[in-house]
Formats: sequence, structure tokens, C-alpha cells
Amino acid sequence: MDIRTAQALVRFGLGRRGAEPLPSDPAAWLLNQLHQPDPTRFDDQPTTAKGLTALRDDRANKPPPGESQVAALFKAQATAQLGNAVTTPAPFRERLVWFWTNHFVISRRQGGCAAVAAAFVEEAIRPHVTGRFQDMVLAVMRHPAMLLYLDNAQSFGPDSPLGQRSHRGLNENLARECMELHTVSPLAGYSQADVTSFAKILTGWSVDLKADPPGFVYRPTAHEPGVQTVLQQQFPADEAGGVAALRFLANHPATHRFLATKLVRHFVADDPPPDAVRAIEWVLRDSEGNLGAASAALVRLDAAWQPLKKLRTPQDLVVASVRSHSGRPGSAAMDRAGAERLAGSSRGLGGAGSDAAAHRLGERVCRTHRRPRRAGGRR
Repeated sequence: MDIRTAQALVRFGLGRRGAEPLPSDPAAWLLNQLHQPDPTRFDDQPTTAKGLTALRDDRANKPPPGESQVAALFKAQATAQLGNAVTTPAPFRERLVWFWTNHFVISRRQGGCAAVAAAFVEEAIRPHVTGRFQDMVLAVMRHPAMLLYLDNAQSFGPDSPLGQRSHRGLNENLARECMELHTVSPLAGYSQADVTSFAKILTGWSVDLKADPPGFVYRPTAHEPGVQTVLQQQFPADEAGGVAALRFLANHPATHRFLATKLVRHFVADDPPPDAVRAIEWVLRDSEGNLGAASAALVRLDAAWQPLKKLRTPQDLVVASVRSHSGRPGSAAMDRAGAERLAGSSRGLGGAGSDAAAHRLGERVCRTHRRPRRAGGRR
């Protein structure tokens, strides 16, 4: 195997699967994965409705740990998602799912997230890895997993009808994390006033466990009335203001620079070459945040093919080891067993993070996100 083929399989992928033919043109093999539909299929597709129903039933029935519907669902979905990593014919695309899942980190320890962590990946991340970043941001910020993780269901506009009645106020966790870690980053030079205004814009974005099916809900009676200003841009009240604000942040030049740096650091070098960062930033700017175009540009970077610049994480290495035996005669049982072992041991592998869901495949390194405070604003 030549070095360029090895780079394609390791730097951008999850290792060779069994005795599958090696790509004759490694770059074309990677680019083709971006242009083809995602081949991922699950026998039991994770959905928000299914997860929230299990969470609602567990909260109502208070089962012992061994009989929790959420725990059983979590384990089955973790195994299925890791099994997909072992067998996928599109490992570069799967690595992108991991990367963006890690970018929009959640934790199973917070707010019932374990029930919908797999659905979060399959509904908010996977469909958008080659689409526009603003669409991914909107899907993430509306998803119950993120709303539960960052307590936005407990955020009330101080002057909203519910805020006035309950004397409960803002929770800035979602607004702060979105600006600091998901979109513009501190590069944009935003202020505390911007965070507070954005938190007011997102009031009313909540989760309804009682609905059939349960899921996202916008509660106008919890929304802070009035026009809000973020980074010198004004946004109207109601849900439309939140959508407009998220689109603005997703397409901000500071967001393009921040995302480009993270992509290059992940796929090219731990110390991102400035020329490579600028190249990806320009692609994001010129394509209005097209993530497929940015991923293709990564493949075309000469710096991305330089060896000895990146090391595999422990989970990458173990997944690659299981993949190396996959696809051979009689390997199906080994694939299943390997996925189950991975799901059970990902905490120790540094894969799902010290406190995150085993099937949050993107969180393969120590968390860089600071844990949010449960209430109030500043952290």
C-alpha cells in the first residue's frame, strides 16, 4: 500500500475494511463519498419521538436501572451506530459525522439527553454534513437533545407572560455555547450584552414531552417580547427572530474562520497551516457555508497528504482494528460483537468522552467544552 492510499484510509477514513479493494485514485475515492447519498441504514432508526417517549415513560414509572427504557435504547443505538462505523463503505463521510457531532457536543448526563443522543446524530448532524452549515445549526438548535442539554426549556423571557407569572428568568447556556463554541467564537468580539440579547431571542424554544409525538415546541408565552440586537444586527420577536439570528451567526465571517481552523486542525495538522486555513475559509465564504465544498477542498490541500502530522485517537484505532476483520466470510458475528464491545468500552477509549454517550462518535478526545451552569447566565 502506497503512502497516499494509506493517508486516504487513515487520515480521512476509518481504515481498510477487511480485504476490500484499495482505491486506485485515493482522492477521487474520497470525493465520491461526498457526492453520493449517505449509505447508513439502521434496522431500528433512532428518532426523537421514540427517545422522548421512553424518557417520558421512565419518568412516570421510575423503573430500576436494569429496566430503564432509556438505558436499553441508549445501549442498542450506541451498538448500532458503532456497528455502522465498522461496516460503512463511506468512512470519510462517517468521519465527518463524527467531526460535526463533536463540534455540537452534548452529554448523556444532562437533562435526559441519553434518550435522544442517537436521534440527535441521525436527525440534526448526518443529513447536513455535505449541506449548508446554517441548515445544520438550525437543526441542532431546534433539537430536543441540545435544548435539554443546555437547559433552554427552563429559559423564560423576564417580560414574557410565563416569566412574569413564574418569576423565572433567562438561562443563557444555549445562547453562550452557540456563539462561543458553535458559530462565531470569541473571534467575533461579542459582548455579554450580545449573549443576553441572543438568550432572549431563543426564549420559547422548548421541548414538549406531553405531545403526541413529543418533540420541539415553540412557546410564545415564554418568549421575551421586543426587538433584540446581536453584533449590531437587529432581530424581530417571535420564533422567526431566532431563525434569522441563527442564520446570521452561521454565515458570519468569524464563523467561517473558526470552522476552517477546526477542520484543518482535525484533518491536516494539530498546528493548522495558515494557508490551509485561509483556503477552507474562502471556500466557506464563497459557497455560503457549503460543508460539502469545504470537505472537498480539504481533500485537495497538499498539506492534507503530508504523513506523520496526525495520530489516531484510541477509538479510531480500535474501530479500524475491528474494520480490518470485517467483510470477510463469517465476519458478521464478529462485527456485531466488536460493536458491542466498543459501545461498552468507549469511555475508556477516550471515544465518547468522559461523560458522553457511547454513540456520540465524534467526541473521541477529551472535552474542550466547559460544563454549563444549571441556571442563570454567566459562567
